[in-house]
Amino acid sequence: MDRVAIIGCSGSGKSTLARALGARLGLPVIHLDTLFWKPGWVESPRDTFRVGADEAARGERWVIDGNFTDAAALRFARADLIVWLDPPRWLCLWQAFRRSVMLFGRVRGDLAPGCPEKIDPAFYHYIWSWNRLTRPRMEAAIAAHGRGAQLVRLRSDEESRAFVESF
Repeated sequence: MDRVAIIGCSGSGKSTLARALGARLGLPVIHLDTLFWKPGWVESPRDTFRVGADEAARGERWVIDGNFTDAAALRFARADLIVWLDPPRWLCLWQAFRRSVMLFGRVRGDLAPGCPEKIDPAFYHYIWSWNRLTRPRMEAAIAAHGRGAQLVRLRSDEESRAFVESF
């Protein structure tokens, strides 16, 4: 296993799983959020971001976490494995809110410098709407570009831990 794409709703545990799986398999970990966000929570231009995401996906070995369906083609086409974290949305919302409170004002390692955790109602709305708005685009991107990859869905932290330990 050389290339693993991890996807799922915000708050599902993508970055945590990416770090654990990267350590277990000896693979470099790339968080797409570090490529997308600029200091002050400024979005990168889509074309610039796509180029960076494609450059990362051209690597020989990686774990890449993040959704960004408009930059999924090369990543999914090159992945050996796509892991879809799929817990209930209320749990994703709770975990994201808890993270925001616990880390408020600090920058996580899976985000770009200058992007501190904050309480963000628009972000929580995005999580709540993810199944309706983003899931269909993710399914279409996998169908179009990820047919050569094994797809694994994990629905809980326990399943994620067992998955990592299976390697």
